Amino acid sequence: MKLTILGCYSATPRRITNPTSQVLEIKNHLFLVDCGEGTQVQLRKNKIKFSRIKHIFISHLHGDHYFGLVGLISTFKLLSREADLHIYAPKGLKEVITLQMKLSDSWTNYRLIFHELDSKTSELLFEDENVEVYTIPLKHRVYTNGFLFKEKPGKRKLDMEAVKNANIDLAYYRKLQQGFDVKNNDGVLIDNRNVTIPPSKPKSYAFCSDTMFDENIVPIIKDVDALYHESTFLEEHEHLAEPTKHSTAKQAAKIAKKANVGKLILGHYSTRYDGLEGFKSEAQEIFKNSELAEEGKIIEF
Repeated sequence: MKLTILGCYSATPRRITNPTSQVLEIKNHLFLVDCGEGTQVQLRKNKIKFSRIKHIFISHLHGDHYFGLVGLISTFKLLSREADLHIYAPKGLKEVITLQMKLSDSWTNYRLIFHELDSKTSELLFEDENVEVYTIPLKHRVYTNGFLFKEKPGKRKLDMEAVKNANIDLAYYRKLQQGFDVKNNDGVLIDNRNVTIPPSKPKSYAFCSDTMFDENIVPIIKDVDALYHESTFLEEHEHLAEPTKHSTAKQAAKIAKKANVGKLILGHYSTRYDGLEGFKSEAQEIFKNSELAEEGKIIEF
């Protein structure tokens, strides 16, 4: 699982910073999460192939999280895209994008499929044989979701030496990988655990931006390998967090600690601050394994 940070600041784009957008590579999928202004330029800078993006997840309808989307959709058309594009977003985005394309006569030459969200409880958005994606209901000024990306358990691995010693026919290898006990060529039932190796532990990643401090998300994100949680403010501006429905670095760390996550990634920084080290140091007072999101940074877990 590999995360590439394209943008990690709040509010307006600047010459040296970009609003929220990131790409998660998981089990041969390339998921784009949020799409602030400048996202397609950041995709090019990070040498990410546009054609591999087939699913886009938009957390909410504040501009710094989706104003780059219609441009990206238009570029896909100019590049003669043919593959379907799925967009998972709050109800209303389909209307916005459709109107923009109608008025500019810029209809796509590929299928644009909107999955409109309005549930206030966690729901399954996407599933295939390898991956599941769920919403994480967040508390912000408008309807907002985070997203939970989970690998499904893989198949067991064959211990080929043990399999051969057990005299098991090739026809039963698939059954072994699926976890079944099988009979060998002598009619003896072979315990699966004696001839296979358990698969690696499935990995998981939770994206939570934007939100105020809310412990209700803890059961949903419990034990994830990595959590991206917005940290718009430092402690000196905590008084601004509740009215704007954002979080501080320390509040993000409290959520990470309560959820027993493997790693906390801080982001969505207010541009009022000159540097980022304060976010990391304040979070690490509560949750040691905290690190900063930075544009162009690649995090593997």
